[in-house]
Amino acid sequence: MEWLEIGIDAPDGDTEALCTLLDSLGVEGLVIEDEQDIRRFLEESGRFWDAVDEAFLAERKGVSRVKFYLSADEEGERALEALRPALAEAGYSPSCRTLRDEDWENNWKQYYRPMEVGKRLLILPEWEPAPRDTERVPLRLDPGLIFGTGSHPTTRMCLEAMEDLAPRAKKVLDLGCGSGILAIAALLLGAGSALGCDIDEAAPRIAGENAALNGVEDRLTVLAGDATADEALRAAIGGGYDIVFLNIVADVILRLLPDIRCWLRPGGTLIVSGVIDGREGEVAAALRDKGYSFVQRRMEDWYSFVCKGGEEG
Repeated sequence: MEWLEIGIDAPDGDTEALCTLLDSLGVEGLVIEDEQDIRRFLEESGRFWDAVDEAFLAERKGVSRVKFYLSADEEGERALEALRPALAEAGYSPSCRTLRDEDWENNWKQYYRPMEVGKRLLILPEWEPAPRDTERVPLRLDPGLIFGTGSHPTTRMCLEAMEDLAPRAKKVLDLGCGSGILAIAALLLGAGSALGCDIDEAAPRIAGENAALNGVEDRLTVLAGDATADEALRAAIGGGYDIVFLNIVADVILRLLPDIRCWLRPGGTLIVSGVIDGREGEVAAALRDKGYSFVQRRMEDWYSFVCKGGEEG
């Protein structure tokens, strides 16, 4: 089946007025695209998100738009033509394109391509063949499953920070693991085992499926739950980790810092990322307060910190 995708830009970002008009005209199933709402949600939600794909945000940069869908037939065309006078009178100019059913499922794939990260990794979507002329380690993901594809600066900084550490790591902990990309990358680069934890109940299945794509499912365990509030979960995480990833958002990072010492072995490395521009000073102060020595790194509008967890003892 084919569909008409109708898109209407909202002047000055006023999607509320546009939605009110469309609702009065009997239009249902509205889809609102607003860059600021997306960024505000990611920063303030407090969920254990891995970072959203950079292409996803780039496509919505500066966008305030409302979309709706009609059947691509005579009935849909008549409905659209009936809407045009009222929209024009209110100053709106709709755009229209035709989508097939398969487009709904596969259009997003155009935004995800093989990507070299750091000195050793090559991140590949599941459907792409591995290049024959590369010495990089392929890491396969199904990016349609969950956020966290490696393209976002916060994830790239984590991957680059750990690539020289992973071959010597016996145990790795990934807090806010999402798709499992960081834990899986560490295992592919030589780490012995990894534990992931995420507030999303789908994370064990999704990260497990990505681990299976890479043949490391027997070395990755993923737990679901809120590590900031669940005492039993914090105990289940255990300790003695050589590398701990904390790639979440600033508020959750600050809540988890008191527990990191219980999980990170003396002399281990804490890799903190997901810190947006403007929150780096607060996170840096908290790390210093907990006794961490660290190197700060900035990429685009995001910060990461690579921290040492104390002396060997």
